[in-house]
Amino acid sequence: MSRREQPTSSAREARHAARELAVQGLYQWQMTGKAVASVEVEFRSQIADEDLADHENWRKVMEIADLALFHDLLHNVARNCGELDAAIAPLLDRRIEDLDAIELAILRLGAYELSHRLEVPYRAVINEGVELAKSFGATDGHKYVNGILDKLAGRLRMTEVSARRR
Repeated sequence: MSRREQPTSSAREARHAARELAVQGLYQWQMTGKAVASVEVEFRSQIADEDLADHENWRKVMEIADLALFHDLLHNVARNCGELDAAIAPLLDRRIEDLDAIELAILRLGAYELSHRLEVPYRAVINEGVELAKSFGATDGHKYVNGILDKLAGRLRMTEVSARRR
């Protein structure tokens, strides 16, 4: 992407907010077993919920998020979960079932973007995963997420990664 094609700050913030919502939605989906569509409806209904006035950060995220991207990520990560888990599993030092649920949601999201959203640079996918893990994960979870997504990028985006490292 040339400098001229770089997304605006507000567009980046909207995509980041969509990913924040997607990770939280995926976490809820993983933990409750609810249908993804139900999770999305709950999240969207909270935009107008007056009881969330005390949660300014949540309200801000909901208001600025790219909701079309949120929808795409939430539904497609869930739909492709088996494929994503198969891509992630060989890179792990433990069984996928033993991963922290937030880290699993972040890794699935990253794996989806690396494999299906080729317009997103692999470095951006990794950076987003690290930032999400810092926000929602365990103390050093971002280091684990970084290592796994970096290895996965090397497998799924070999040409792009090789070109960047030259």
